[in-house]
Amino acid sequence: MQNNHFTARLEIIGINPFVFIPEEILNQIFEKSGKNKSPIPVKGTVNGKEFRQNLMKYLGEWRLYINLKMLQNSPKRIGETIEVFVEFDDAERTVSIHPKLDQAIKEDPIIQTNFENLIPSRKLELIKYINNLKTEESINKNIEKIIRHLKGETDFFGKRIN
Repeated sequence: MQNNHFTARLEIIGINPFVFIPEEILNQIFEKSGKNKSPIPVKGTVNGKEFRQNLMKYLGEWRLYINLKMLQNSPKRIGETIEVFVEFDDAERTVSIHPKLDQAIKEDPIIQTNFENLIPSRKLELIKYINNLKTEESINKNIEKIIRHLKGETDFFGKRIN
């Protein structure tokens, strides 16, 4: 094993395929990242295909989850030995907010405050949700839904709050 390359048996926990990271590579990632709590952003290759992912600690063990983008049909390949290269990823991982969502949030100080007070993962979830929509109509409709939610008028699914 050299330069963060290793082979590992693809395992599964629940429905999530993963590999364990060798201890010396883990220690190097901890050192370079300056942390040993998850998530830790990493990048590398699985069977030669590039990925960006987070290293996660679950049930006391560090795992690199292997999703379908990283390895085609990964849930059906449990038990296979795969080639992995992994290293700390210090690249910025921000996701841009859609300009219409940004504008709608900034139009009302209460909405802006409520958005800023969301936990980071919830903010990211809302931003990614809008970014993944294809049509202007669905973007506009869902921004309105998010704004009503941030005003406290509805839950996220559009149901009125009394």
